[in-house]
Amino acid sequence: MTPLLLILAGLFGLIIGSFLNVVIARVPEGASLWPRSACPLCHAPIMAGDNIPVVSWLRLRGRCRSCRAPIAWSYPAVEATTAALFVGVMAWLGVSWALPAYLYLAAIGVALTVIDWRLGRLPNAIVLPSYPVVAALLTLASAMTGDWAALGRAGIGGAALGAFYWIVCLISRGMGWGDAKLSGLLGMGLAWIGWGAFAIGSLAPFALGAVFGLATMVLRRTGRGTAIPFGPWMCVGAALGCAFGLPLWSVYLEVSGL
Repeated sequence: MTPLLLILAGLFGLIIGSFLNVVIARVPEGASLWPRSACPLCHAPIMAGDNIPVVSWLRLRGRCRSCRAPIAWSYPAVEATTAALFVGVMAWLGVSWALPAYLYLAAIGVALTVIDWRLGRLPNAIVLPSYPVVAALLTLASAMTGDWAALGRAGIGGAALGAFYWIVCLISRGMGWGDAKLSGLLGMGLAWIGWGAFAIGSLAPFALGAVFGLATMVLRRTGRGTAIPFGPWMCVGAALGCAFGLPLWSVYLEVSGL
C-alpha cells in the first residue's frame, strides 16, 4: 500500500466527512441536503474558503466568521474520524472491488453513530436506502472477483443477524426497532468478509455496550433504567469485526480445538 493512496483516501474521507455533517444536521429533521450551508445562529452563508474540512474550523478558532458564535467541535471531529476510517479501510482492503462497499459502510456508520448518540434514533432515510446500495456494491465485488460464496454469506448473515435483532426487539424493551433495521445491513457487510468477522462483529456490540453501561453506572451518570443508544456500539463492533474478526476467530478456533 503506497503512502499516496492512503493520503488520497484521507483527503476523500475529509470531503465525505464534511458532507456527513450536513447529513447529521438535516436528515433527522427531514430537511433537504442541498441548500448551501449556513451558520445555525445568524444564518449567514458559509463561504467556500471557510468550508475546508478541519482546516477552516482551526483557522476560525471554532467560531462563525459573521457572528462569532461557537462552532461545535463535533464538526471537525466527524471530518477527521471519517478521514481516519477511510485510511484504515484503504490500508485493510487496498484497491479492490470491495473497497466502495466498505467505504460506504464506514461513512454511514459515522453519521448513524452521531445521530443515535444525540437523538436516540437511527433514521430510516439513511438505513433503508443503504440496503440496495450495499447489496449492489457487494454483488459487484463478488461478480468481479468470482467470489460468489462471499455474496451467499452476506445474504445469510444479513438475514440471520436481522432476524436475531427483530426477535430481541419483540421480547425485550431494551432494543429499538432502528437497531433491528440496521442489524441486517451490518450483517451483510460482516458476513461477506467471512464467518469469523461476522461472529466477532455480532458479539462485540453487546460486550462494548455492557462495559459502557457498567462504567456509567459506576460513575453514577446513569441508573438502571437509563436508555443507552445501541447503534453506536453496533457500528463500532462491526468495525472491529471487519478489522480483527478473522484473526481473532482463528485464534479462538485454535485454542478451543474446533
